[in-house]
Amino acid sequence: MFHQGDLFDQIKQAPLTVEPLVVGLPDLVKLVSQVSKRPRYVLLILNLIAKAAGEDGSLGPYVRNGTDHVPVRDWLCQALAPLANRDCRRTAMIAAVRSELMAKAGASKTAGDLAQQQDEEIEARILRSGRTNVSRAVSDLVRAGLLHRHYQGYRVDHYNRGAQREAVYTIAPNVRLALAGN
Repeated sequence: MFHQGDLFDQIKQAPLTVEPLVVGLPDLVKLVSQVSKRPRYVLLILNLIAKAAGEDGSLGPYVRNGTDHVPVRDWLCQALAPLANRDCRRTAMIAAVRSELMAKAGASKTAGDLAQQQDEEIEARILRSGRTNVSRAVSDLVRAGLLHRHYQGYRVDHYNRGAQREAVYTIAPNVRLALAGN
């Protein structure tokens, strides 16, 4: 007789990573440069998470940004957005948005409404691409064993995203010490 196993029995959990030996900042830079194509960006994200993390080394799922609480990925994206202000891809994207909206604009649109719509669309595109960049950088940090990511939110904490869950990042204790200079 053929026995079909339960689907959830076949799903494998992500293997537990061993904390890498990080003694100081040079070790951290070396490790990040081995696992990431963009080590400077990844180190900036790691430093932002370390500075904003609580005593337990966790940051998320929401971060206070002025009077609002925003998801941690959005907060990181907004913090790093000024880095790309002079990037040629950013200026090309802004020009493309403006020309698209000018072409679609009807005679009923005022200049103020059109400018506001352009600003909103530019911000939305920056946020969308920034969230992707942050996720890739965090994935590099997780792969290096410097950061642990899980998702928290609606109903239960979970190792996988979805179902109205937001990311929570936890920095390894030895990495926090290396970033603190101890």
